Amino acid sequence: MKKSKVNIGLINPKSPENVGSVMRAAGNFQVDSVFFTGKRYPRALQFKPCTVDISRQVGQNIPLIEVTCLLDNTSKNMNLVCVEFAENAIPLPEFQHPRHAFYIFGPEDGTISQEIIDRADAVVYVPTIGCMNLAATVNVVLYDRSAKSLQAFSGNELIRQSRDVNNNLKVSGDGA
Repeated sequence: MKKSKVNIGLINPKSPENVGSVMRAAGNFQVDSVFFTGKRYPRALQFKPCTVDISRQVGQNIPLIEVTCLLDNTSKNMNLVCVEFAENAIPLPEFQHPRHAFYIFGPEDGTISQEIIDRADAVVYVPTIGCMNLAATVNVVLYDRSAKSLQAFSGNELIRQSRDVNNNLKVSGDGA
């Protein structure tokens, strides 16, 4: 069975910290590519060149691609899924993720355009009181996709591969 294809699109993200955290999530959840639009992120990078690399090793092999239009970077076999607080959107717990998906996330201080929403195969929202920041939303959506997939990852080998080198914790056999 072929691996699913997952891309992320970010509309005019603001901060290097948020994009770095998105890249870390992309690596953790095996995203193929991350696309972004707008000039705020590149401009912020100029002013914060020494920003700590929070994407860590796991996100460093994921392409981060600046584009003019996210819709120009979708393929016919990918479902376009917008993540936005929009009336009549599907609550994330009820959503069934498509095998091949291009998830589009709006800016924290704005919204996804109606043109993109109208082209979407699905519009979902994370049911919270208030909105989360961009990176937190990406993490929740990708985790939900992973948790609902048939290819869910688990076990001690995954734990050993994923944890920090300073972490050697084990749960005792008696559950205490």
